[in-house]
Amino acid sequence: MATHEVTFPISDEQEILKLRAGDEVVVQGHIIGIRDRTQIRIFDQGVEPPMDLRGAFLLHTAPGVRKLSEGRYEKVCIGTTTSARMVRFTEPLGAQYGVRAICGKGGAAALETTQIEEIEEVAWEELMPECLWKFRVKDFGPLTVGIDAHGNSLYHDVQTAAQAKLKELYARL
Repeated sequence: MATHEVTFPISDEQEILKLRAGDEVVVQGHIIGIRDRTQIRIFDQGVEPPMDLRGAFLLHTAPGVRKLSEGRYEKVCIGTTTSARMVRFTEPLGAQYGVRAICGKGGAAALETTQIEEIEEVAWEELMPECLWKFRVKDFGPLTVGIDAHGNSLYHDVQTAAQAKLKELYARL
């Protein structure tokens, strides 16, 4: 396992190709919060996202925030939500919009909230809290690479091992 620090958005594809499933990553720069309703708007309703997603790191979240003024919010609790129900959007986000990383459930909201320095932009506020969010982060993580650009997947490895263990247990019955 290697440890990496990556600043997003990225412009050099080699940064992502360095990452391998199981590696640890700490994120700097900007991440975009996204959720089911925003992805449905983009892909099922055909509405172009109002933020540039090229080279982006996406965080599956619907954050708890406090409104300060028009278009300005203060973070209260920003954590990740599960990505499983949004998997159909993963490939198109990369292929059509140039997204390079996605973070889903597994983070600790209290820690993540402290690593988000500011909410810089909010789009599609009518989808609150499932808007598009632009966060400025510092030392976001550590995160574990679950699926890499080389076809490796910790999720697949765990499923395969669990199936083998289950088969072994059934054989003992």
